[in-house]
Amino acid sequence: MMPLTFADIGEANIIKKIGGKPEVKQHLENLGFVTGGTVSIISTMGGNLIVNVKEARVAISKEMAGKIMV
Repeated sequence: MMPLTFADIGEANIIKKIGGKPEVKQHLENLGFVTGGTVSIISTMGGNLIVNVKEARVAISKEMAGKIMV
């Protein structure tokens, strides 16, 4: 298990765990990051990540991505 920030670009990953405070977890779940779901990194810009989750592109900060374990 590793943070999403260490995943390779374009590789599909299964979300195993979401860490952080309850409000952070809820925010990520609202964006579509749920345990068992797939996520892939499309690109990185200035430390932030653009990811594909539930067939939608979402931009998240490196801090948020560090809380998503794949």
